[in-house]
Amino acid sequence: MSDPLARPVWSALTGRQAPLAVAQGAALRYDPAIGLFAAIPNVSEASLADLGALVAAHGEVALVEPAAPPPVPGTRVVSEALCWQMVAEGEIAVPEVEFEILALTPADAPEMLALATLTKPGPFYERTHGLSPFIGVKIEGRLVAMAGERMKPEGHAELSGVCTHPDHRGHGYAAALMRRIATRVRARGETPILHVYASNTGAIALYETLGFAFRRELVMTTLARAEADRIAGRGD
Repeated sequence: MSDPLARPVWSALTGRQAPLAVAQGAALRYDPAIGLFAAIPNVSEASLADLGALVAAHGEVALVEPAAPPPVPGTRVVSEALCWQMVAEGEIAVPEVEFEILALTPADAPEMLALATLTKPGPFYERTHGLSPFIGVKIEGRLVAMAGERMKPEGHAELSGVCTHPDHRGHGYAAALMRRIATRVRARGETPILHVYASNTGAIALYETLGFAFRRELVMTTLARAEADRIAGRGD
């Protein structure tokens, strides 16, 4: 059996999250209102052409793969960064906390999007909150921290959308929320995973204290339409 974590986006979009996929030939991506991530079955000329057509039709995408892709027709590389894939194989301790952790609802979606836009925990759009039941912390009725799940490769679930408002950091909100989400994932018989930029040593240190361990390095490559450069140039 192939390793679903070697190519997590492809595993998710051809498996449990296939209903969330938008296709262009063999290329797949999450619905643009939900997520940025895309994948192709291989790096054949045909698959790369399909990926280029997908970007042309639906805009910017990000690949998370063992290596950066070859040149993709009709696209430009916006960014390329090394990521760590981390996995929590063991039990996650869930100590008592002095603040209330709430189940977030669709009514919280505008605040969730605003918080993610401010703190930039990763790609988060108007329907990202629908990927899983999110949980959060509110202070005086205002959402100040949240966490949920994103990609779901076979047998695994990725913790994502973890963020805290800058005015409310240092209270342990993010760690508590991550523990709750990881415990929920394990209760379903799945393994919690996450992805983090290799350069984000502070976050990696936090994740290690929660029971996550390095599994492999992956490359996140963000692609956009090539003509965006030419259009931008006309305005100079």
